[in-house]
Amino acid sequence: MTADRGMRHQNTDLLATVRSAARQEQFLEVILPEEARRRFESAIDRSPLAAETVAIAQALGRVLASDLAAATDVPAFDRASVDGFAVRAADTIGASERAPRRLLLNAEVIASGHQPALEVHGGTASAIATGGAVPRGADAVVMIEHTGLVEAPEGPAIDVRRAATAGQFVAFAGSDMARGETVLRRGQQISSREIGILAACGIAEIPVVRRPKVAVLSTGDELVRPGAPLPPAGVYDSNSAILGAAVEEAGGEAVRYGVLPDDEAKLEAGVRQALAACDMVVLSGGTSKGVGDLSYRILSRLGPPGVLVHGVALKPGKPLCLAVGDGKPIAVLPGFPTSAIFTFHAFVAPIIRARAGLPAEAAQSTKALVPVRIPSEMGRQEFVLVALVPGEHGPVAFPIGKGSGAITSFSHADGFVTIDALSAGLDAGQTREVTLIGGPTNVPDLVIMGSHCVALDAVIGRVAEQGFAARTVAIGSMGGVAAAERGECDIAPVHLLDAASGQYNRHLIRPGISLHPGWRRMQGFIFRAGDARFAGKTAQDALRAALDDPSCLMVNRNPGAGTRILIDRLLEGHRPPGYANQPKSHNAVAAAIAQGRADWGIAIANVAELYGLAFLPIAPEHYDFLVPDRRSARPAVQAFLAALAEPGVRRRIAALGMTLAEDAVR
Repeated sequence: MTADRGMRHQNTDLLATVRSAARQEQFLEVILPEEARRRFESAIDRSPLAAETVAIAQALGRVLASDLAAATDVPAFDRASVDGFAVRAADTIGASERAPRRLLLNAEVIASGHQPALEVHGGTASAIATGGAVPRGADAVVMIEHTGLVEAPEGPAIDVRRAATAGQFVAFAGSDMARGETVLRRGQQISSREIGILAACGIAEIPVVRRPKVAVLSTGDELVRPGAPLPPAGVYDSNSAILGAAVEEAGGEAVRYGVLPDDEAKLEAGVRQALAACDMVVLSGGTSKGVGDLSYRILSRLGPPGVLVHGVALKPGKPLCLAVGDGKPIAVLPGFPTSAIFTFHAFVAPIIRARAGLPAEAAQSTKALVPVRIPSEMGRQEFVLVALVPGEHGPVAFPIGKGSGAITSFSHADGFVTIDALSAGLDAGQTREVTLIGGPTNVPDLVIMGSHCVALDAVIGRVAEQGFAARTVAIGSMGGVAAAERGECDIAPVHLLDAASGQYNRHLIRPGISLHPGWRRMQGFIFRAGDARFAGKTAQDALRAALDDPSCLMVNRNPGAGTRILIDRLLEGHRPPGYANQPKSHNAVAAAIAQGRADWGIAIANVAELYGLAFLPIAPEHYDFLVPDRRSARPAVQAFLAALAEPGVRRRIAALGMTLAEDAVR
């Protein structure tokens, strides 16, 4: 084959691949979540697995597979519950401070763990320690505090100054647990309390429901094992770690198979191996029916009933695929972390809990005000992650809009609100039910809402050292201003330029809201080092060069950002190529330039340094703090403002490349 023919053949193959990707098949059938759950659960065995025997040291959290009866009495003998003297109660009748009853002491001291040698006869007593076995003839114990030691002609004796009743301070055999009594019942989850009961009964091993083994696999050529170098277009495999931990939390045993490539033969071999060794298989990725989608085709070959669900009217989570192969459930979750964890908890965790013998997890919820409008796509039930903060009239739920690909969304969220499939969204001001994630939330001492800065962590860290819990919600400067005006935060970090005056943040001062100085962040023109179009120029000259070159691509910032106001001011109405690319952070701007997806942008100096980019200074922006007056006296707010002036905190902020405002010193 000639080189020319070979090139044409490669081009033909490439075009075929492109056409295949562009001709993505539709989902088999997009169905409602309730129907998906019904199909899946009706096709699998949800009963608890068979029992296995484990030592009580390994029983924590497990579910008892059968009733357990006490093999011995607890306590196994009549024992003293105080330090004192074993007596016959009849010998103490009428005893008082003025008329004590004298009893001769027997020649033994009954210590715990020792069998008594002498009988208590009328008119005698035996010294006994707490836990000691009550001797023959005694039917009560008197506390040592209610007696006095005397020397009688017959030998040592005690004067009893308070009458005892039969059974006083005696724990009788079997009074805690009686031999043959059922002490723990089948289906009970073992906690530290139950382990104490088992140990007290002398039980060393117990039958528990076997935990289901759940194979956890990730699919995708782009995935890289954490710790390995990250190549271009590579993504660290976080789903294996997240889902493996979630399996354990749900009561299963995670069997981690790592990452499988987008190779049909290798993926099928891996799935079959996992299916043979485990009770259930959970994959993530390969469900959207794109060019890399192999999973659903493989599942259709694993035997009836095969694929039950491929496409659910959920957001996030539409690409979910559920199947049964060899009688075992298989779930192929979306690749994006938030989608994967949502669908796991909705469809997979209940199956794991059932097979582990655990009860269904009861959802906890609270009502909260939604302060901003949340748009939604009609036709799909949508789950929106929210952060809860205390408001003037109860909890306020702020959406965490990082998208289904964001790994931090779940860790930063307190719960989620559900938007009905027939709704176009939630209007601002509605009170909605918030389903809590991980149980009741702790109310933070300090709520910070607005623009985020890496140096802010130095201040929050100092506040945390003083015992105050802080909650940060990054909603941008304009969002922080609105939250401060509504009374939904204690601190609102802002860096907004007033186009009219050229000043930062001072125009945000109004009745009831004060401004506290923070630090200065140098903004500048950033580009890849060595770009001859900009090297050696001032920022103004570099900007002119960029605007004069139609091939020079910028990366912008989102409307409402303080930096965006500066950018529009510098551009003076120009809309250069790339203007519509509007990420929400300095880091995203730097990443686009470092990766060659853009050539220039405006960002702060320390971010340029982090990404190895060249930086031409333009002007410092002021990163300050709005504080609602009605919250300024709160101890956590005072601790935050005081931390701004602490030398140690100021040194940490300066080390991050920030310049502290001298008027921040108090």
